[in-house]
Amino acid sequence: FYLVLRALDTVEDDMVAFASTEEKLWFLKNFYETALWNDKWKMQGVGEGDEADLLENFFKVSKVFMALPEGSQKVIDDINKRMGAGMARFVAKDLGQGTESTEEYNLYCHFVAGLVGEGLSRLFVATGFEQSIVASDLKTSNSMGLFLQKTNIIRDYLEDYVDHRAWWPQDVWKKHAKSGDLGEFAKPEGKKQALACLNELVTDALLLIPECLVYLRRLDNDQVFRFCAIPQIMAIATLEKCFNNHDVFTGVVKVRKGLAVKLIVDSGTMRGVEQWFHNFALSIMAKADRSDPSYVRTVKACETVLDLTSDARPAPLRAPPLLTPLAMFVLASVAFTRDPGGPDLVSQLATLPTLSVSAALPVLAFFAAATYLSISALAALTYSPAKGSGKVKKN
Repeated sequence: FYLVLRALDTVEDDMVAFASTEEKLWFLKNFYETALWNDKWKMQGVGEGDEADLLENFFKVSKVFMALPEGSQKVIDDINKRMGAGMARFVAKDLGQGTESTEEYNLYCHFVAGLVGEGLSRLFVATGFEQSIVASDLKTSNSMGLFLQKTNIIRDYLEDYVDHRAWWPQDVWKKHAKSGDLGEFAKPEGKKQALACLNELVTDALLLIPECLVYLRRLDNDQVFRFCAIPQIMAIATLEKCFNNHDVFTGVVKVRKGLAVKLIVDSGTMRGVEQWFHNFALSIMAKADRSDPSYVRTVKACETVLDLTSDARPAPLRAPPLLTPLAMFVLASVAFTRDPGGPDLVSQLATLPTLSVSAALPVLAFFAAATYLSISALAALTYSPAKGSGKVKKN
């Protein structure tokens, strides 16, 4: 399924290999017939690297496809046909300034990613891994795909603009740009407008999360769950990284490798997935600026995610962020202001009832802060969202 759609995507992405737009349109619309069902078909001179190699050896993919059970063949054939037709609708469009509207933006995301979600869901059911509701609820499978695709489009602003294949919807970005040019956001003087537009698009993507959580909670098979959960967690992590971050307009924003590994490790349980969605929603909400035009919608979207997910961390890890530096400040203050020639703090603690209030308070503060920091450190070292109850939360 992946290789078939990857080959189709390579045909769509190559802007120089075809003699005319009409030729490219024909291949997109007929790929499911001419290539998929022909174990001798191949295409040369399209794509680069591994993608070019895939098309040159596509007959091998076709042979495997034709050996699949009929149910799987029907799904792959249908999605390939509809996706090719959908891609064809955008080939001749001038996308140098993005899609014309949010409606068109959503439609493109449906064709290239929502249909992938639908196809995978139907394959999960056709092969007996999941219950029929996973395939029949097209809204949730479409949202799974749109959430990933919109995240990629938001992150890839600069690359897509340079390639003259931009997808940011004009009815959104033109509200913020002063010049009427999408490229304005990459200039230093356009920073404020750029962030306002960026945050509006991130908020739009966040609205898809409730449907994504519904989808993930329905999955029964552990491998299917992890296969679906990892991209979703990576997407919310990327959105959190992009939100209110002008680096989106000057380069590529990426999730740190160490964090990515931790996200993957924690993706095996619904509890772990919910915890990360919860954490990133909190982070986005904390970064939201009251002066931002989308502030109210952003906060509401984040609060919805928080309501749908549980914070299962130990109490020390859920403490206000300022508590840890405050405790460290208390330790340092008491340590540096105490009399070097006086009794040590442990001795003072043992005689606490006999001390005056002014002498006892620093001792109590020191040991309270030390205890809090020790417990917090232990909790941070031992806690993992991946531990705990089972993966699926049934509705």
